[in-house]
Amino acid sequence: MTDEAAIEAALEQARRAEAAGEVPVGAAVIVDGELIAARHNERETRNDPTAHAEILALRDAAAAIGDWRLGGATLATTLEPCPMCAGAALSARVARVVFGAYDPKAGAASTLYNLLVDPRLSHNCDVAGGVREAECGALLSEFFRSRR
Repeated sequence: MTDEAAIEAALEQARRAEAAGEVPVGAAVIVDGELIAARHNERETRNDPTAHAEILALRDAAAAIGDWRLGGATLATTLEPCPMCAGAALSARVARVVFGAYDPKAGAASTLYNLLVDPRLSHNCDVAGGVREAECGALLSEFFRSRR
């Protein structure tokens, strides 16, 4: 699966989040070219501050393969992961993180922090940012513009 296709799977989830009144962020986990998990933000629905799309997708992926180690996986998300989600990707031993829009307020994959490539940590991920950036960013911008 290409990075663009992985982001499309995440965008589908982001649109579902928006329809549910959640911040439109979606995530997908790909293993061996196959989509094994895809989720969207559910913080409002669950009243759970950790219910970010990436966390939920990583949980589903681990359950699907029966192992918390996602060594060959790619995590694709519509928004640059925050520190919590970047930490979860590292803890899961994800091989790659692909994201759409950069996050100037909480981005931990390149914008504010570089957690995924920090050589002091026991694991690093390859990172590809800005995949379908305009589309991912527009979805978020419109969501917040409609609420102001």
